[in-house]
Parts: sequence; structure tokens; C-alpha cells
Amino acid sequence: MIELEGLTKSFAGPDGKPVAAVDDLTFSVKPGEVFGLLGPNGAGKTTTLRMLCTVLKSTAGFASVAGFDVATQPAEVRRHIGFLSANTGVYDRMTALEMVSYYGKLYGLSGQTLTARLDTLFDTLQMNDFRDVVGGRMSTGMKQKVSIARALIHDPPVLIFDEPTSGLDVLVQRAVLLNIADLRKQGKTILFSTHIMAEVQKLCDRVAIMAKGRIAAVGTLDELKAEYNQPDFEELFFSLVS
Repeated sequence: MIELEGLTKSFAGPDGKPVAAVDDLTFSVKPGEVFGLLGPNGAGKTTTLRMLCTVLKSTAGFASVAGFDVATQPAEVRRHIGFLSANTGVYDRMTALEMVSYYGKLYGLSGQTLTARLDTLFDTLQMNDFRDVVGGRMSTGMKQKVSIARALIHDPPVLIFDEPTSGLDVLVQRAVLLNIADLRKQGKTILFSTHIMAEVQKLCDRVAIMAKGRIAAVGTLDELKAEYNQPDFEELFFSLVS
């Protein structure tokens, strides 16, 4: 569902010469799996996700999402993905229902189709008790549920989460992780960027560890522990990124 081959993104450095923020990334995410993109801040995770979401254009290499080329078919890519981060804004003057409905209309949903989808999401995410609350009066947890609903309104097969629990309290973090686990059960393909070890160990089928813009290792947790002869995954991670 997600394929990267030699994906590279360079920016101009202080001296004007190109500096690679993402350097020659190659990996794939299988249908129905949670794939963790793990690395410290500055490793290049967000830049990678922005290229996959078509927000940034790559400098070199190839990437496809749900069978569509991110460079030549960006509109199709956007139709087939849902994106969530910890910094997704919520409009202060719109209610939860208005916001999610608005995004549904942007994706071409209307009438009974939109109504049925809204009902399903508000039930699944337990949002009915604040469906008429405006964003300015929502708690952090409510806002994150609205963000999840917006990412899911068009029922995309691929979900891209950029550190979605960063800065959230433990109760909201837990709710977000439970929702992601439910999405995996529904067969969604999920690319999950984080630097939190516990989230990786709880959710991810496979991981790619990034350091300084490059892939340091790819595999299941058990495969990586065996390959590097390190039973503690956290210690393994620090040995690869330091």
C-alpha cells in the first residue's frame, strides 16, 4: 500500500549547498499492517510523511500510496489517505459535527452517504456527547477525536499518523492508541511515526528506525532484537541512532 524507493529530500544549507533531510529511503508498508517510523526528533520522519502526503515534493526517488504516484498523481493520493498529527488545528467557532461534516463535503460526500458516515464515526469514537460543542470549548481529548474523525470521514485505506500522541495527557494518549488498534482490526494500512518506545511495542507489526535522514534498520521487533543481539528494544534503538 505504501512504497518508497530511494526517496530523498534536500534543502539548501547555510552555505547554499544542498543538505539531505531525508536520504535514499527505501521501504514498503503492507496492506493491513501498522508500520512504525521510529526515530529521534530531527531524524527526518515528518519530512518523509509530508512527501507521502504530497505536501512536499521529493528531490529524488519514488514513492506511491495505494498504488498512486505521489509526484504525478497527488490528487488521487490525497483521496486515499487520512492524516493525523498532534498539531492538527480545530476551528474555535465550529462544532464537532460541523467540522467533520465540512471535511466530508470536501471529499465529495453528501446527503445520506455523509449522514451515515457521520453517525458511524460519532458512535465509534464516542463523540455524540459533544457533537454540538464548538472547538473553543473542547478539551484536548475532544479536539483529538475530532481530528481523528476528520482523517477517517472519507474511509481511506491508508492512514498516516505523525506523532499523534505528542504533548497529550496519558488518558488522551491511551484513547488515541486504542482507536489506532481498532483501525488495524478494520484492515487499514497505517504508517505511524513516533519516538515513544511503548507505543511501538504496543502497536507496530514492523518498524523502520531512522537516524540523520536515513534508515538504520527495518523489521519486526523480534527480528531486530535477534539481528543486533539485543533483547531490550529501547537499548537497541539508542545504539542505532546515537
